[in-house]
Amino acid sequence: MRAYVIRRVLLVIPTLFLVSALVFLSVRFIPGDIVDVMSARMEYVGSGDINRELLRERLGLDRPVYVQYARWVGDILLRGTLGESLYGGFRVEERLAGRLGVTIELGLVAVIAGLLIALPVGVYSAIRQYTAADYAGRSFAILGLATPNFWIGLMVMIYPAIWWGWTPPMTHVRFTAEPWENLRMFIIPSLILGTYLAASTMRMTRTMMLEVLRQDYVRTAWAKGLRERRVVLRHAVKNALIPVVTLVGLQLPIIAGGSVIIENIFNLPGIGRLMLIALNERDYPVISGVNLFFATVVVLLNLITDLTYAFLDPRIRYE
Repeated sequence: MRAYVIRRVLLVIPTLFLVSALVFLSVRFIPGDIVDVMSARMEYVGSGDINRELLRERLGLDRPVYVQYARWVGDILLRGTLGESLYGGFRVEERLAGRLGVTIELGLVAVIAGLLIALPVGVYSAIRQYTAADYAGRSFAILGLATPNFWIGLMVMIYPAIWWGWTPPMTHVRFTAEPWENLRMFIIPSLILGTYLAASTMRMTRTMMLEVLRQDYVRTAWAKGLRERRVVLRHAVKNALIPVVTLVGLQLPIIAGGSVIIENIFNLPGIGRLMLIALNERDYPVISGVNLFFATVVVLLNLITDLTYAFLDPRIRYE
């Protein structure tokens, strides 16, 4: 087990290095750069033209891309900084730290809500196969997989406002200041963000439960006269959850990516919203820093997912 953990941790280093290079280069292929954006804004407000070459030199964009990348990586390794914004001059890591709590809360509530829906519905649908409850649960899963989260979010914002004059809370309040108001703002976007997770997890839970319930040791437990609750919870659910954990681990990056759109729809001041602002402004250090942050989170979540296997199934041992 220890050797496996060490190998996985060491594998993180080249993975993040490769991701950092891809992120840094990919944003350079976006049509237009920050100089074009600034020039367009200056022309719009009628402030006259700007010296594009001088501005590019001041921003450090006149150097070759590999020199810019080496400098960026050097700042991360030697100074522990993700760079400074080309617009506001703030440090990227400081702005990330200020917005991290919102994104974590959104993702955490989304995962909890999704699992609270998916696991009971998936288990019940399996033990009551081909009943009305089973068909209802499967229909919900198909609908959740087929409907994009951003579309649901837009519908929640538009139609209740038209029909009843109601909109979800749009002013962010810290949890430490007003816990209830904070939860009121997060519960709707979190449920929408967790819809896809709930749907896919419910289908996987149902499938694995059906497979486990047909195993010999479960049939033996039924034959001994054990209660259904004990057979399901003690003998079936734990083994059925192993593939489910894998699926949930794979869905977490999707939730992280989905937060970019959901935060903008519901006016949540998180990292996802910062990402879209930086993309519109072509603020390269912020874009690269946010992408590297999300990549690091995904790598760590995959590591945690793999290590969870050993806890759920004693037969799994990494030597």
